[in-house]
Amino acid sequence: MRQILECVPNFSEGRDPEVIGRITDAVERVDGVALLDVDPGKATHRTVVTFAGEPAAVVEAAVEAARSAAELIDMRGHRGEHPRFGALDVCPLVPVAGITMEETVEWARKLAGRLGEEVGLTVYCYENAAFSKARRNLATVRSGEYEGLEQKLTLPDWQPDFGPAKFNPRSGATAVGARDYLVAYNVNLNTTSSRRANAIAFDVRERGRVKRKGDSLTGPVVRDDDGNPVYSPGSLKAVKAIGWYIEEYGIAQISMNLTDVKVTPVHVAFDEVRRRARDRGIRVTGSELVGLVPLEVMLEAGRHYLRQQERSAGVPDSEIIKIAVKSLGLDDLKPFEPGRKIIEYRLRALLGGSAKLADRSVAEFTQETASESPAPGGGSVSAAVGALGAALGTMVANLSAHKRGWDDRWEEFSGWAARGKAIYDALIGLIDEDTESFNAVMAAHRLPARDESERRLRDAAIQEAARRAMEVPLEVMEKALESMPVLEAMAKIGNPASVSDAGVGALCARAAARGAFLNVKINASELADEAGANALIERGREIEDRIEELEAAVMAAVEERL
Repeated sequence: MRQILECVPNFSEGRDPEVIGRITDAVERVDGVALLDVDPGKATHRTVVTFAGEPAAVVEAAVEAARSAAELIDMRGHRGEHPRFGALDVCPLVPVAGITMEETVEWARKLAGRLGEEVGLTVYCYENAAFSKARRNLATVRSGEYEGLEQKLTLPDWQPDFGPAKFNPRSGATAVGARDYLVAYNVNLNTTSSRRANAIAFDVRERGRVKRKGDSLTGPVVRDDDGNPVYSPGSLKAVKAIGWYIEEYGIAQISMNLTDVKVTPVHVAFDEVRRRARDRGIRVTGSELVGLVPLEVMLEAGRHYLRQQERSAGVPDSEIIKIAVKSLGLDDLKPFEPGRKIIEYRLRALLGGSAKLADRSVAEFTQETASESPAPGGGSVSAAVGALGAALGTMVANLSAHKRGWDDRWEEFSGWAARGKAIYDALIGLIDEDTESFNAVMAAHRLPARDESERRLRDAAIQEAARRAMEVPLEVMEKALESMPVLEAMAKIGNPASVSDAGVGALCARAAARGAFLNVKINASELADEAGANALIERGREIEDRIEELEAAVMAAVEERL
């Protein structure tokens, strides 16, 4: 897998489209980088840019964007609703694919060094890239903001990690970090009061609010032994929040950073803000996601609201996302476009997904199969047939979960639907994996063999590719077998009007397994490890025997209910 990093720089300019365009042009001039999102905010006077690519290219693009920002943005006249201390205010790197956090930290520090040396920026490293615990928290690093930076740079404890320790009134300072996905999320309120919004923010954010004696709003602040204020924690972990008024929308918002969506997912934050707002006589009207969001965040939210509706969560991703958008009110202020806002969808072209067989129409896939090219062949077709079989079982489960009079059984059928969906998703992925494994065998045979060293490398590549060419169709067989219990259950207890669909699904599963087994056997001749090849064939034979038994059971149940 290619190493992919995401970079999410925040620039202190949100009102001049020409300046923003020149900064993003600098990103797009770097080969190997995809500009994913540009999100300017007039009230915050800040633009969040998102781009991704291989690490070296991402770092290069960040340096060029910073160079443009340093030339175009003058912090001396900057005013906005968002905390900031520099033209390029923050520049975090986020691991997306094939790269660890430890490797991301190394790249972040390389970036910080280049920004200091080549662009002349004053740079602090934060989050995982921080050199000390005291600098991990961005709010701490940015404390005093731009207005307090000149004095801050005179303090021994606040010398920068890279770049000049002298105050540059034009560019200020920059924080460079390495972090996991941070979801910037705003909840919209039916009020214009930033004070009321702040009160809700203090209710929910992890830090909470300053504790006062007597628990009054105006009493003396409670302090610890060192004289620091004591805080009463809010209700949501891993959440930072403030309330503000957004003039361009004419509403107040709760602006949140969800620093760990595994701890506090988006839907949990939304529901809690809605509850706290209601307690204060305020209504939540919707919400907005700033920048991009991981697909799983949207799917988790959609499944949550489907469960609340007592509906099956085994429906296609597109339907789950639609439920999430409507439930969270993500289209309250402007349309929410999944293709632009979900990072995996935006990265699809970068990762080569646009050429995938599974993304083609049925007609295109069929025509490609019929062409003179040897791939896609029987292995990919077997995976596709298996996916259709599992999809039919999932369909019956979804219909059963939604059947009138069966309301008390929705959860039972939702569980079956979710199992079926996971199986057909895996089989869809195997459509391309089978073709890729075949292509790898062909590529290995084309390697040069001019001397003994090259012959050894070529033979090793052939063996590795041949084993994978057996393993992929065996995975198709495994998944087809996994689909049989779903199909059998739907044939026996599913919606009686769809029992024939369960039968067709079983026929597809058996055809997929038998077809894939032919591919396991034909590729065995390439594998020098005879014992290993025989073990794979024996496993395939066991699956074939078992799936024939299950297909017979499913068809018997279907015939009985027809």
